[in-house]
Amino acid sequence: MHHYLGSGLPNVWLKNGYHVKQTEHGEVVAIEDVRGLHRVIGGMVARQTSPLSGAEFRFLRKELELSQETFARIIGKTSQAVALWEKKKRVPLIADRFMRGLYLEATTGKAEIMEQIETINSLARRLHEMMTLRFDEGWRDSEKAA
Repeated sequence: MHHYLGSGLPNVWLKNGYHVKQTEHGEVVAIEDVRGLHRVIGGMVARQTSPLSGAEFRFLRKELELSQETFARIIGKTSQAVALWEKKKRVPLIADRFMRGLYLEATTGKAEIMEQIETINSLARRLHEMMTLRFDEGWRDSEKAA
């Protein structure tokens, strides 16, 4: 498996969908359909039951192509506050919920925000949960692909 760090998340591992190549500068890993991979990762992150970490929040924000300043303006906070959440790894619950809904709405058109909020509130955070993905004519959650 390949530990994929291109998302900025520490817990993403790829079972396949990548090729290791040797170059004169060393080993290089080529990933199949990075955009599709990021879409699946984003969906998994947005639907997870645990609160968003700072890195997960940053990943979703960047996938939406929102700057810290723009997101801060949307929710009435400062860009310094958003930067602190991402750095300190503690995202306020309201920002967490809003980011998930915004991401799901932007990518699927089916946010189902209240269902997500109830799920988030009912379960405790599982630390360092490993996400495993596989590539079968497109990126998939390997747990659901089996």
